[in-house]
Amino acid sequence: MKKSIIIALLLCGVLVNAQEKKWTLLECVNHALENNISIAQSELDVNLADINKNQARSNFLPTLSANGSYSVNTGANINPATNQFENNTFRSVSGAINSGVNIFSGLANWKTLQRAKINKMASEYRLDKMKDDISLFVANSFLQILFNREQLKVLMSQNDVTKGNIENTQQLVDAGVLPRGDLLELKATDATQLQQIIAAENTLFISKLGLAQMLQLKDYETFDISDDDYGLVGGDILEKQATEIVEKAKEEVNDVKIAQTNFELAEKDLELQKTNYYPTLSGFWGYNTRWASTQLNPFTGEDIPFIDQLYLFDGTSVGVQLNVPIFNRFTTRNNVKRSKVEVERSKYLLEQAKIDLESTVYQAYNDAKNSKKTYEAALQTEEARLLAFEYAKERYDVGMSNAFDFNQSRIVYENSQSDVIRTKYDYIFKLKVLEFYFGLPITDLN
Repeated sequence: MKKSIIIALLLCGVLVNAQEKKWTLLECVNHALENNISIAQSELDVNLADINKNQARSNFLPTLSANGSYSVNTGANINPATNQFENNTFRSVSGAINSGVNIFSGLANWKTLQRAKINKMASEYRLDKMKDDISLFVANSFLQILFNREQLKVLMSQNDVTKGNIENTQQLVDAGVLPRGDLLELKATDATQLQQIIAAENTLFISKLGLAQMLQLKDYETFDISDDDYGLVGGDILEKQATEIVEKAKEEVNDVKIAQTNFELAEKDLELQKTNYYPTLSGFWGYNTRWASTQLNPFTGEDIPFIDQLYLFDGTSVGVQLNVPIFNRFTTRNNVKRSKVEVERSKYLLEQAKIDLESTVYQAYNDAKNSKKTYEAALQTEEARLLAFEYAKERYDVGMSNAFDFNQSRIVYENSQSDVIRTKYDYIFKLKVLEFYFGLPITDLN
């Protein structure tokens, strides 16, 4: 009985710990990278590229094959031992071993290996880009939850203030200092704020649900992120020049790397097509032997034993084969022309990728600088609105202002609080994007 109680308590403790788990940004990103289906598929592409590279290496090896056959022949058939027609029933066995080696084919094997290496590198870049995109998406979703949670806290705090004002106003109305309409105005404000709180709670839940689904978690109800009070991340990245960030981005961001490897692949494809202009030279070696049940010894008239026939009728062949392309209806020439077009296309795409990256980084740099200014302006506005609200409250408390004017001042102040939260997390995310282009991790919010 005591043992059962202990086990039950342990299970309850595990369940409580599981429900109380708070996910950090790093945990969210790592879990998404480990469980995302698109990433798993991209990893399979990397594996296939590695297999293709190994196959390209194996193409330098000679081939080796063996074959054998056993048959029962009736009627007129060629005796494999004598190569003559026999109108008789006999059994026959034949076997051979063959080997071939590519001596020269315009360096096609070497170029194929080079292409396979580049293709593997390209698949790795595509995988890294997908991981980067998912990391940014998770970070954005994580920050959205933080924003929604802070917004909910502000609304609840504002409602607490409103409830306090209702109590104070009730006393002033009962004392005949303020008209009853002011109390009704505050109660209407309280009801409106409760509606806003409910909407904010729903928005917060939906944002958590979205991140939980992105992480492929099943327990949506208990999913939550850590309760750490995240402040502003360091803005040191803004002290760098935009040109410096652009040059660093060309080394770190995978978009240009992918375009560069695609250009190199197109060049290798062109080289491979040109190898079809060259003659090919291959070597071969073969060994074969045979046996027939009707083969007789010409001196004794007896059947020649199986093993003896294998030695008696075996043979080898060795040689080289030259194949010279003369005319194939301009297929090779047209394929070369197509490959040249693809080289030019990929070259333009590479240049466009560099231009796009430079434009994107400059835009991200300006967005981060402007978001910083916007956040600082929002802080100043909030400070000014707070002073105005406190002044309006003092006037209202002594009966020098009506509830409508007081509520207008309160609404403006509350909006300024929301703007501070919104601009804060917008600034954080844009800083993280800019740091991402500079090669810094996006999982650190401290």
